[in-house]
Amino acid sequence: MDAPNKPDICEETEFEGARAIVCVVDPARHHIALVYRDRDATPYGSVARAVAGLAADGRTPLLAMNAGMYHADMTPVGLYAEEGVEFASLNSDDGFGNFFLKPNGVFFVLEDGRAGVLETEAYAAAAIAPAFASQSGPMLVIDGALHPRFLPDGSSKYIRNGAGVRADGKVVLAITRDPVSLGSFGRLFRDVAKCPNALFFDGAVSSLAWGGKMEIDAGEPAGPVVAVFGKDQD
Repeated sequence: MDAPNKPDICEETEFEGARAIVCVVDPARHHIALVYRDRDATPYGSVARAVAGLAADGRTPLLAMNAGMYHADMTPVGLYAEEGVEFASLNSDDGFGNFFLKPNGVFFVLEDGRAGVLETEAYAAAAIAPAFASQSGPMLVIDGALHPRFLPDGSSKYIRNGAGVRADGKVVLAITRDPVSLGSFGRLFRDVAKCPNALFFDGAVSSLAWGGKMEIDAGEPAGPVVAVFGKDQD
């Protein structure tokens, strides 16, 4: 049975033995935003608090999920832009952890509402001026191919979430209900969601809210949060 708050843009599915939620967002019908801090410039620190803060401002999102990796002080690890203002710059450094499992990439939304996912170097070369942007990593799908460093089904399995953009411009936000490998999650975006480019947001801390209520709550901190609104809420 569907949860009572589930938006009609989201569907439950099962892929390679794992349950997942796949939400298809049409920029013509929906407004996609990234949020990170409250009115006092304090990081929300979780999807639940971000949704509560938005609701207090009269803008309860249709859905919201964590949307990028963060440092211990909750600042974004990579590029983060909100309402055209860049809070953290593009990060091309090498390092350890999923963010640095290159190629990593950027999820972005333009002023006209169109969205995209690009590998970091391609994003830098495109000289994009986004309304919203969040850099994360690794890329899941790059021009129709899975990330070259993924094993077919590695032993590291977590509840995971990410974003992709289809050829028709619709945005796919997906989260698993069961632990999966990065390889399997990449195939979900490539083979089920049909996204030629997709980006991993996070694992283990992945959380989802819809209709103002938490549907999947890892109980862990979250930095940047992507929120989807109906255009009648603007």
